Amino acid sequence: MATLFTHATIITMDASRRILEDASLRVEADRITAVDPAGALQPAPGDRVIDCRGKLLLPGLIDAHGHAGHCLIRGIGADTSPLWMKIVTPTYWHQTTRDFWAAEGMVSGLERLRAGVTTGVSIISSMPRSDDPEFAVAHAHAYAQLGLRNIICTGPAGLPWPREVTRWETGSPVRRSISLTEMMDGAEATIQTLDGQADGRIKVYLTPFTIVPSIETSNISTPDQAVKLTAEDRHHARVVRELARKYGVRLHSDAFAGHIRLAAQDTENALLGPDIHIQHCWGISPAEIDILAETQTPVTHAPPGRNTPVIEMMARGITVAVTTDGTAPNRYFDLLQTARLFQSVQHVLRGHDRYFFPPGKAFEMITIDAAKVLGLDHEIGSLEVAKKADLLVVDMGAPHLTPDWQPVHRLIAQGVGSDVRTVMVNGKLIMEDRRITSVDEAEALAEGNRVARELVTRAGLTEHLRDPGWGQLYRTFDRPVTLPGEGIDRPG
Repeated sequence: MATLFTHATIITMDASRRILEDASLRVEADRITAVDPAGALQPAPGDRVIDCRGKLLLPGLIDAHGHAGHCLIRGIGADTSPLWMKIVTPTYWHQTTRDFWAAEGMVSGLERLRAGVTTGVSIISSMPRSDDPEFAVAHAHAYAQLGLRNIICTGPAGLPWPREVTRWETGSPVRRSISLTEMMDGAEATIQTLDGQADGRIKVYLTPFTIVPSIETSNISTPDQAVKLTAEDRHHARVVRELARKYGVRLHSDAFAGHIRLAAQDTENALLGPDIHIQHCWGISPAEIDILAETQTPVTHAPPGRNTPVIEMMARGITVAVTTDGTAPNRYFDLLQTARLFQSVQHVLRGHDRYFFPPGKAFEMITIDAAKVLGLDHEIGSLEVAKKADLLVVDMGAPHLTPDWQPVHRLIAQGVGSDVRTVMVNGKLIMEDRRITSVDEAEALAEGNRVARELVTRAGLTEHLRDPGWGQLYRTFDRPVTLPGEGIDRPG
């Protein structure tokens, strides 16, 4: 049985970027088999017909960088942003259970689904943690159950080794010291267990925390700090590359100023190239932009970002996608709003020049460009014959989307995730007219709330649940903020 979408305005995102009025599209099994600009496709006996009058048909949105765990920890540490990583990373590494990762996977999957994100990257923890493959398995199972595409990103944290972690398999905390080898073993087990599961909707990318672990892990390293690769840097790149080659998986990582220049010193195993996409790239130099262009390394960017030379990178032909970076401490999985934020920030940074990043480019960066970054543009990111049937139906019959002309303008300027009415992934309808039938959503959200409150109690995070700052122009504190108990060596 096929599904036929009729009388739709189709935003194809094909090579010609066609927008087809009163057109039709046919899906058979998991593929698009016909796109008819004339809208003349006729249903066969048994076909399901979905009338899309007054609606848009567009490719599923793609979030190429986000952190798993964030949906049940968001708000924690939001009022003390310089301390945020120092609060949440030890919590992820010492206080989360397998139940936490299962519940968080369901909540994050539901949020993405309701916002029209059909493919989402999920990095296990803020700093990747791969010692227990069951964390990734639990998270991915939720996405598989919902019918979404999910790219599990797992791999080793940075230096120093060994790392202290706490596991809760027995119901009680067991502290362990984990080596780089053990982290790589856990990542390999995750690849073996998950990659290609759920009819190919679940993939695993190998994800070290940064491409060079010896320098700043979450910020810019100046040239006097980033001088040369260490032996540990080279070993790190080699073991990551060897595991990726063994299973033929792609890579993902973070990079900041200094990382790219140093990584390029390792001509054999540099974590650069068309099979890896790197996030952030704050403050990178013109020379580092040249390296990205020469190695054909794609980049992902989460607005507002810090001093990321987006325009300079794109001017050199580097593919850049817009991402959410997850939902903590105060973000969201709504890629339409994220693309709008990106566009606004770039306008401000460029002297309020609103000619940069017109709506079409912004929309490309959350669809076909995001698919290219992931190495999946041959399968998803546009509505074309033979591609996977990942698509959205957006109802334009709302006050904020009226008049319904210039549909891409409407999506980027005024659209929000909740405008998505129907979602199809891999040829299966997984949300229809805002109804999700694969899970009991109320029950899943109640479980998420329960597990989150348990975490706050277990980790002693109550102090970080603060009042809104009533009447304060500038937030102040009556005592120093304390951090969670001794945990891992904290990232910079």
